[in-house]
Amino acid sequence: MNNSEEIKALVREKYSEIALQDKDTNSASCCGATTGCCDPVYNIMSDNYGQLQGYKAEADLGLGCGLPTEFARIKPGDVVIDLGSGAGNDCFVARHETGPTGKVIGIDFTPAMIERARANAEKLGFHNVEFRQGDIEKMPVTSGVANVVVSNCVLNLVPDKAAVFAEIKRVLKPGGHFSISDIVLEGDLPETARKTAELYAGCVSGAIQKSEYLGLIEKAGFTHITVQKQKTITIPDEILKTYLSDEEIRQFKESGTGIYSITVFGVKDNCCTPGSGCC
Repeated sequence: MNNSEEIKALVREKYSEIALQDKDTNSASCCGATTGCCDPVYNIMSDNYGQLQGYKAEADLGLGCGLPTEFARIKPGDVVIDLGSGAGNDCFVARHETGPTGKVIGIDFTPAMIERARANAEKLGFHNVEFRQGDIEKMPVTSGVANVVVSNCVLNLVPDKAAVFAEIKRVLKPGGHFSISDIVLEGDLPETARKTAELYAGCVSGAIQKSEYLGLIEKAGFTHITVQKQKTITIPDEILKTYLSDEEIRQFKESGTGIYSITVFGVKDNCCTPGSGCC
């Protein structure tokens, strides 16, 4: 990928394909897309939502890498924004937590995902869940409206992650917080893997260093930054062989590089910019 527009075009194409399939088809076709390949990059990362109240199987495409809504401390009446809302899975779990007096706004880049999510909400009769098409680098949301922001394995796909964290801070109310699940690295992926479009869409080659990721959150001005959960992601050899030679796989394994799913929490201070007179 040479630039952000190419990356966004790739993401839109891949996730438009996935939006037309169900979770079983995604799992059966391995990579969650209609490419005929056999690399379950999209599914080896997902967690089981079955124990969470509000979970609706028809909205679960198996694309996440964590359970951010489980850690998001959503309260009745909250306004929640889900970044990269897909078919509505995390939105519907959040809706259970925020209750009928709250509101959930899902934002997704892909028109086909928005269409599917809206159809799911209509079928379920969820009228306090709204889906908006938009780029999370510039959210179609008024400033200071959300109590909570969640996202599940989406920021990997975004070229300008710093812009997203700035937007998260903008849309949160003072004292609001986020809980985000994402993929990060410790060590470097092989060059071939980093340049592979399929792995980017599968959230691997788009991952950045864990220290850099947490640094972006701190630089955006959030406080109480906490890694709520971390798990190791192991990519099977049969997937790696699609992208890497045997020698590259050996070098990758010996390099000590780790691929992790983390769920991160952060708070927007209850105070404006120092010197603004509002603190």
